[in-house]
Amino acid sequence: MQCETGDSRRVTAVRVEAVRGDITQEHVDAIVNAANQALAGGGGVDGAIHRAAGARELHEACAALGGCATGEAKATPGFGLAARWIIHAVGPRYRDGRHGEPALLASCYRRSLEVAEELGAKSIAFPAISTGIYGYPPEEAATVAVDTIRTTPTTVDVVRLVAFDERTLHLYEQRLARGSG
Repeated sequence: MQCETGDSRRVTAVRVEAVRGDITQEHVDAIVNAANQALAGGGGVDGAIHRAAGARELHEACAALGGCATGEAKATPGFGLAARWIIHAVGPRYRDGRHGEPALLASCYRRSLEVAEELGAKSIAFPAISTGIYGYPPEEAATVAVDTIRTTPTTVDVVRLVAFDERTLHLYEQRLARGSG
């Protein structure tokens, strides 16, 4: 799916696609890690990325970044991954959707695209940020992800939403089928 985005500084046609798979196996310039504030590794996507990239090297690189605030993103090399970079984005813990969670989740996607652009990445893969242990409802998270990606001006050419399961893939496909925002 193509979506024209832009501002006075940059205009690009972003291809947004949804796939089911393992984000650690994606052949893109950058993958996004659903990280914790300490960037210390953990379970789910975060643990899988640390194991696949090389836990010791990635842990050292993350420690040098000094943590990351919720809604922000920071990059490290990809080490043992096919992706050249890992962009660590810290999503919000879901309470009830009325404590800034949608804005913080949108910021994760927006900041990850901005960091990818700063790195010169032309392709990026995102997991379903905050939908695991952080408890964000998958339906709402998919809407925030697609809407934010579609409305963020970027020079990134390809954005891939990588779903770990069929349910999340279906949610992404539904949101993408609604047309450009």
